[in-house]
Amino acid sequence: MSESNEIDNLLHESRRFPPSDEFRAQAVAKADLYTTADADPQAFWAEKARDLHWHTPFTQTLDWSNPPFATWFDDGELNVAYNCLDRHVLAGNGDRVAFHWEGEPGDSKTFTYAELTAEVKKAANLLTALGIRQGDRVAIYLPLIPEAVIAMLAVARLGAIHTVIFGGFSAESIRDRVNDAEASLVITADGGYRKGRAFPLKPTVDKALAPDEAGQATTVKKVLVVKRTGDETSVAGWQEGRDLWWHDEIAQVDSEHVAKPFPAENPLFILYTSGTTGKPKGILHTSGGYLTQVAFTHKNVFDLKPETDVYWSTADVGWITGHSYVVYGPLANGATEVIYEGTPDTPHPGRWWEIIQKYKVSILYAAPTAIRTFMKLGRQIPQQFDLSSLRLLGSVGEPINPEAWVWYRDVIGAGKTPIVDTWWQTETGAMMISALPGITTLKPGSAQIPIPGIAIDVVDERLHSTGPDQGGLLVVTQPWPSMLRGIWGDPERYVDTYWSKFGPTTYFAGDGARRDKDGDIWLLGRVDDVMNVSGHRLSTAEIESSLVSHPMVAEAAVVGASDETTGQAVVAFVITKASHADDAAKDDAAAVLRAHVAQQIGAIARPRQVFIVNELPKTRSGKIMRRLLKDLAEGREIGDTTTLADTSVMTAITDTMR
Repeated sequence: MSESNEIDNLLHESRRFPPSDEFRAQAVAKADLYTTADADPQAFWAEKARDLHWHTPFTQTLDWSNPPFATWFDDGELNVAYNCLDRHVLAGNGDRVAFHWEGEPGDSKTFTYAELTAEVKKAANLLTALGIRQGDRVAIYLPLIPEAVIAMLAVARLGAIHTVIFGGFSAESIRDRVNDAEASLVITADGGYRKGRAFPLKPTVDKALAPDEAGQATTVKKVLVVKRTGDETSVAGWQEGRDLWWHDEIAQVDSEHVAKPFPAENPLFILYTSGTTGKPKGILHTSGGYLTQVAFTHKNVFDLKPETDVYWSTADVGWITGHSYVVYGPLANGATEVIYEGTPDTPHPGRWWEIIQKYKVSILYAAPTAIRTFMKLGRQIPQQFDLSSLRLLGSVGEPINPEAWVWYRDVIGAGKTPIVDTWWQTETGAMMISALPGITTLKPGSAQIPIPGIAIDVVDERLHSTGPDQGGLLVVTQPWPSMLRGIWGDPERYVDTYWSKFGPTTYFAGDGARRDKDGDIWLLGRVDDVMNVSGHRLSTAEIESSLVSHPMVAEAAVVGASDETTGQAVVAFVITKASHADDAAKDDAAAVLRAHVAQQIGAIARPRQVFIVNELPKTRSGKIMRRLLKDLAEGREIGDTTTLADTSVMTAITDTMR
């Protein structure tokens, strides 16, 4: 193998964790899922779709006659909210807890399926009274409170379309999304709680809906406001006739509502991808195919036993994970879950583990960023709590490096829980690659194998499948039920963005990957996160994994900076573990880490610079904004920081680099 290929395919992880005999025997997923799906993918998905309730059964599974525009179960009719609520009550499970909600200040509330169904029915009647009908767009800008889930389900119940906007985006971001979707209603709150303090939301909505410089107003007619914080200054801009209190209005509506069926391809939601410039990119998902795949993957990837499990995805509903694995997947499966409003470190750094102990959470689904943050703080914090209820752990959002994977299993999972490292995107709607617990022998750091019924390949620029341990591009070669149906209002952009590189039948995910000799897939991050150093392609994810494998390091972000000699040079930003603070303070810490990378990967990957920092620039969903670090590394003015959870981080990093 050439040196270039060795660089491309480094950090081969040798640790293996086969399922225990006990877990295998009781696992929900069985090995025949793969053989059945491989034999006839369409028949497989049709069978899984029939696990839902269809008011009108479908007779056609897939129409792929006009790629890349697909329809699934097109002649069938269903109601998404009915599948998440009413059918469980009618099946005698109305007393089962749908979710335990925990507010950041410590308030809490529990909803059974019967109670949640009743609340959604009332909310659907309220929205109907406000003029919302099938196909109308409703913007939701809320903290992670029960009304966020209730509002989403009420919109779905009416066959309308929700666009959830994360409760931290700016007025400009709200305005862009509201205008693009032509929303007629916004559902918001006076405020929410984050990091131990109340923050306002309603004033941001007021600013977003104000006429622009040309006097142009938005399409919004009404604003429903949930009272969360009670801060009167948050509603100082109240407009009579437009603004309505949620609690006042919902008290006046009927409590009964019949869920009507809608076509399987009826749009369910638009979710705008963040961090893009220009016109927002509204990813459109529809109903039947989406619900089929999120329900199937939630059940089988998490080994869900709804009668006994307590499931917790830590995601906010403002992101796709919150849509698919907080709201629609778990509730379609009749699961009991936990929903938490706040941050992991408020009022103390053990808050997550305290919640797990309180509710006896058995399945935890979290982001690698959070896991690495807990690594940095040290294992002594989670060890203060009883985490013995946990039996399965999940990872989502970005590739998880092997050291964080093993720490997660050993410290949080007591050295025995399986970990499912899931790869998917806003665009795919549901999980596409993951281990199946009870079947898969686990490899730390690998997303592993396609979900049954999903066709994934790793290819070169000519669409030829790469060999074992060859880096390439990740593609999806067959349509899948939860696939995006387009970019809202812009079919040409949909084709150009996702289907132009290899033609209309091959979806290019934008990620690099390699497949090992066992056929397992290792994600290498976004293709634009691959650096070219002296003609060698280096993955930022691999170098970050190398850095984090050093005992001193808790978290790392790597970028490629322009370099006159090598084309690009590796620049690393590193957070050290609290237990190694003294080591990191030494002048030679950067030199030690540069040498460590060179030893693990090769001299070509040695970082030009390593900066020891206290924090990395992250969005509110926990993703590292590497483009801002790239701006710093190349000495440019720092770009837009509005989506950062803490904008002061960039100032602190800049000071460190001086």
